[in-house]
Amino acid sequence: MSLHQSIDPSIEELLPLAKKEGIATVWDRHQAMQPQCGFGQLGICCRICWKGPCRIDPFGEGPQRGICGADADTIVARNVSRMMAAGAAAHSEHGRHIALALQQVAEGNYPSYRVKDEAKLKGIARTLGLDCEGKEILDIAAEVARRTLEDFQSQDHGKPCNWISATLTEKRLEKLAALHVLPHNIDAVVAQIMARTTVGCDADATNVILGGVKGALADYAGMVLATELSDALFGTPQPVVTSSNLGVLEEDAVNIAVNGHNPLLSEVICDVAAQMGAEAKAAGAKEGINIVGICCTGNEVMLRHGVPLAANYLSQELALLTGAVDAMVADVQCIMPSLAEISACFHTQMITTMDENKISGATHVPFREATATENARQVIELAIEAFRRRNPKRVSIPRVKQTAVAGFSAEALVGALSKLDPEDPLKPLIDSIAGGAIQGIALFAGCNSTQAVQDSNFVTIAKKLARNNVLLLATGCGAGAMAKNGLMTREATESYAGEPLRAVLTAVGEAAGLGGPLPLVLHMGSCVDNSRAVGVAVAIANKLGVDLDSLPLVASAPEAMSEKAVAIGTWSVALGIPTHLGIVPQVTGSRAVTDILTEKTRGLFGGYFMVETNPDLAADRLLGVIQERRRALGI
Repeated sequence: MSLHQSIDPSIEELLPLAKKEGIATVWDRHQAMQPQCGFGQLGICCRICWKGPCRIDPFGEGPQRGICGADADTIVARNVSRMMAAGAAAHSEHGRHIALALQQVAEGNYPSYRVKDEAKLKGIARTLGLDCEGKEILDIAAEVARRTLEDFQSQDHGKPCNWISATLTEKRLEKLAALHVLPHNIDAVVAQIMARTTVGCDADATNVILGGVKGALADYAGMVLATELSDALFGTPQPVVTSSNLGVLEEDAVNIAVNGHNPLLSEVICDVAAQMGAEAKAAGAKEGINIVGICCTGNEVMLRHGVPLAANYLSQELALLTGAVDAMVADVQCIMPSLAEISACFHTQMITTMDENKISGATHVPFREATATENARQVIELAIEAFRRRNPKRVSIPRVKQTAVAGFSAEALVGALSKLDPEDPLKPLIDSIAGGAIQGIALFAGCNSTQAVQDSNFVTIAKKLARNNVLLLATGCGAGAMAKNGLMTREATESYAGEPLRAVLTAVGEAAGLGGPLPLVLHMGSCVDNSRAVGVAVAIANKLGVDLDSLPLVASAPEAMSEKAVAIGTWSVALGIPTHLGIVPQVTGSRAVTDILTEKTRGLFGGYFMVETNPDLAADRLLGVIQERRRALGI
């Protein structure tokens, strides 16, 4: 049965157990929703005022306008733009949280934190145009935080966000400025989208979508600042060998699963857990404490601590069904509310930690950065106490585990390349692209969705692109899919990469001292870390003197689900990157909006959306785009 739901063998093992226990999972609820609302799937249902809800007849036989007079184009454009705003709000709130933490660290108010990567912080300061000469590191931190927070405060509509100006190519900035889509203030742009899409406002579909694009670019700003400042505070990732899938849970340990996206508490939990092993052993856990990751908080601690990744988004509930998770610790984003109900079926302590993200039935431990160490200790004590209640007869951990090499930040990738050419690290990569050993670069991003067989689209497309010598990068739950399915190993490179690509990955891996090729898919982090791939692309574009829309670079979100994915995909298009979606977006009720997103954006930005639900055909289309870009470059 699970073969229709996931290609993950651990899911196949646990779903029958869920059925036996009478526990509903995300797949059961998906089935119960069938048939899903056709108006919603087309995006032609409007409920932004209480005259409605209104819906447009897609067959042309019923109402073609809502009660206020809005047609399908206006309704669809407003709906999808609001999704872009929500995605931007989520990522930028994460970023603001990190920036404010850095500011307080600079002022000495958060004793649990420090600047772990001073070189990175100084590099950020230079990128933002700040002078570091002769300054103490905390003074630099304060200036970086201040300059970053300007992106949430500026009222100068003519001045783009600092983090956008500092991280894109000049040509791209000129193009975006000419289209009036450069955000000046992340919060203001999100508010503007909500304002212009409320009842009685912007009703021109193209104008509404361009407003959404500005919001999506604000999302990019929030993401890049979150990633870069996290590196400064917690350390810039370097390659680390770890493992993934539910087999990383340990029968004889206190298992604590950290779930969500924001690493501020999970970082401290990792540190404090290392000091509390004796307390866990005293409770009977022979192996002490075992921290595992879920979703993007899992990716964050995987990159920096080598913490194994237990599950990506869609299988987070299954971790509880093992009966071996003693605490599920949630911060923000992509946390299923059902976790509290399922936890109650076992001994598991479900813990929420952010005051603005509570779940009914969960224990709430209010996280405060100033007392982060005490908060982390409280969480771990709750987990140890839960371990004492664990019923060994209900423990069922699938023996499914894959090795994964994670931690390829832009700095790590450039560092590996520098072993081949210390004077010009990007030259080996550019030469490989120009010579054809690497045909292009593909970034896999996005979520899991019940609209697709879990992980299948990612794996199918990745293997086909690799056979055709495309360098693969991955973030978020896409990275989780690749890790769980063994594609982040040297063995995968040897099995699936085309011969020329394999030779390049081997040369770089051996030069970097890894004793073999780089993994087939390079893990760049959580979904907020998509900006790392942009950083690499911008460096290549600047070196070649071209814009991003000239590079043989594509993106794919084959199992996209969330509003954040809508925002990410849209800024990817706005940066000139052809972007594949494997799930049909909820816009097809408007031909005008569909044309804007899949055709007109090509002329405006160079990037555009491609929708293809068949992963094999999707890979062919991505390869076609790469070849088109190569021909345009004359390579």
